[in-house]
Amino acid sequence: MARNGHTDVEFNPRFFETVLRQPKVEAVVDQAAQRALAVAKATAPVDSGDYRDGLHIEHHDSRYRRAARVVGGDDKTMIIESKTGNLARALKAAKS
Repeated sequence: MARNGHTDVEFNPRFFETVLRQPKVEAVVDQAAQRALAVAKATAPVDSGDYRDGLHIEHHDSRYRRAARVVGGDDKTMIIESKTGNLARALKAAKS
């Protein structure tokens, strides 16, 4: 057993690139994004409905994985988010 911080760990980046790009892993990421999007739309403040209707999922490819983001496409998204924090609360509610 290593003691006093004398443990060296070297990760194999190719392993993570392979595992995190598998369709099943990407499906889990997409399901989490769908849950967050559903909560965000259900709790969105509605005046004209443009903010709620502009919420959608975007995918971003990085070196090792594909990430899913819940974003707003309406011009007023930043103002509404600064006042309500709807997306932040939706992400917290979608954790499970």
